[in-house]
Amino acid sequence: MSEKTVALFVSCLVDQISPEIGVATVRLLRRAGCQVDFPDAQTCCGQPFFNSGLRNQARDLARRTIEIFEPYDAVVLPSGSCSSMVAAEYVHLFEDDPDWEARAEALGAKTFELSRFLVRQGWAPPGSDAAPTVTYHDSCHANRLLGLGGEARQLLESAGCRVVEMVESDRCCGFGGLFSIKMPEVANAMTREKLRQAVDIEVDVLVSIDPGCLMQMEGLVDPDGPRVRHLACLLEELG
Repeated sequence: MSEKTVALFVSCLVDQISPEIGVATVRLLRRAGCQVDFPDAQTCCGQPFFNSGLRNQARDLARRTIEIFEPYDAVVLPSGSCSSMVAAEYVHLFEDDPDWEARAEALGAKTFELSRFLVRQGWAPPGSDAAPTVTYHDSCHANRLLGLGGEARQLLESAGCRVVEMVESDRCCGFGGLFSIKMPEVANAMTREKLRQAVDIEVDVLVSIDPGCLMQMEGLVDPDGPRVRHLACLLEELG
């Protein structure tokens, strides 16, 4: 593995609610042979504005993000949702501005969700005899916009986990950003169904790569049900 300088784009939810995900991400990246930098000037990627139809505000944050992260070899996020915003949606914000569109495309090409980056680096966690039985939640943006899912499963299996599939691993957890705020009853019903499927297959841990999904599911998880964990935290916990 070649050593490279990686910028950690930590995402708002990790920064404000789940900093342990950021800490675990840094440790994994270092194990993969990377130097990790954390640009202090980083802010929200703009996805909440984008999803609300506030394109001008989203565009302002996208420009700021592009300027901050352009100098790095790679940008890594512990969030499929925010990764999809930078890698797949930024270019759409600048379709009438060729210069910024090119800069957005260039940043998108070197922006990676954590599991995809680790697999492309050729890194695999050591197997652990203490590895739990897990199931993996295919979050919507990561799965549908970036085609993610196989990488996380590969890393979990390398760590010694037995991966058991839910009936609908790609069923929405109910979060959906503003959706869960505007329609909480519907969102929570969707979350309970997702958690029910995880309980039915009798696993120890329900794993996701999206902090938003984790926040939604942790709010309704049964104390006697499976633990809900971010992939980075579980891999770091297993050593």
